[in-house]
Amino acid sequence: MKLQLYRFTDGWNEPFDTSLDSDSTLLLMFGEMGRNSEVNRAVDEVCRAYPKSLKSGCSSAGEIFDDELFEHSLVVAVVHLEKSRVRKVECPIASPEASKKVGRELAASLVAEDLKAILVISEGLTINGSELTAGINSVVSEEIVVTGGLAGDDDRFEKTYILTEKCRPEPEVVSAIGFYGENFRIASGYNGGWDRFGIEREITSSKKNILYTLNNEPALEVYKRYLGKHAEELPASALLFPLAIRESKESEETKVRTVLAVNEAEQSITFAGDMPEGGYATFMKANFDRLIDGAYEAAETMVENREIRMDALSIAISCVGRKLLLKQRTEEELEATLDVLPPGTRQIGFYSYGEISPMHSGACDLHNQTMTLTLIWEE
Repeated sequence: MKLQLYRFTDGWNEPFDTSLDSDSTLLLMFGEMGRNSEVNRAVDEVCRAYPKSLKSGCSSAGEIFDDELFEHSLVVAVVHLEKSRVRKVECPIASPEASKKVGRELAASLVAEDLKAILVISEGLTINGSELTAGINSVVSEEIVVTGGLAGDDDRFEKTYILTEKCRPEPEVVSAIGFYGENFRIASGYNGGWDRFGIEREITSSKKNILYTLNNEPALEVYKRYLGKHAEELPASALLFPLAIRESKESEETKVRTVLAVNEAEQSITFAGDMPEGGYATFMKANFDRLIDGAYEAAETMVENREIRMDALSIAISCVGRKLLLKQRTEEELEATLDVLPPGTRQIGFYSYGEISPMHSGACDLHNQTMTLTLIWEE
């Protein structure tokens, strides 16, 4: 595998190596596409420089380039696979109810005997991430590593964009990239680092990713009570107070869920993933050192007991809520990941509205407020 990374701010950090352009080359682009005309022009420049390559990417809430955080920019990874092949599919999505069907269709389009992994890059506001991953899991086995994330829009929550194969940023699209071949290698890891506070409450009324009541109290009323002065800044301020979810009293596995929207009339809250009725929810708050430790531990999990080539690419997808909390310390979690990864590893990624990574069971699921890492290389 040959790899080059580029960054566009006021201009490009270095000239393109167009010799890497081929049918087995993947371009990953993350940045303020769709909204920013300068970034859109930069996307066009990349696409013209690499006409044969597959193009994929999305809008973001911050761009990751090695151990640095950028905003209002574009970061690009040119991944030339020498012994493997890559394929991309995409599908429009008009409503959250279509999420599971879209997941099934994308996975079914990519399935082949030598499929090794799928990288999902989805729009971030219409999608129900839990249903999307459930659809994917209904088609592929747990031996196929599925990772990815939901596009961001800073903390505006207005519109997110996916880079389509036409090389245009478009809203309400879900894309998936399949990696194939015996020489392709992938590892993944995720971690959070949030502290729980308050009592555990039963989810007494919900419908998929819409939460209506906790312990039979209106969900939004409960949330506002805990947010205090931050309640006026909903939904963005809810990123500072995610929920830890258990699907049942007996479940030991916890997922983190974060808010996408609130409905004052219904006193309901829409989350990025499902809120299982009969499950249990606990408020969480930030512990700065533990958030950074969480990123470090995600990298440790990924490299444990693995021999990894020095030319590997780390795709880092972290939640916008972590960035809003860490502020000037955000780059510390990026530095923490590279401290663990093999020397020479390059890193690209974005801050998202949701992260996709395998659970301990092996099946992929939606995560919120985590640092997720996907490491790819060839043997």
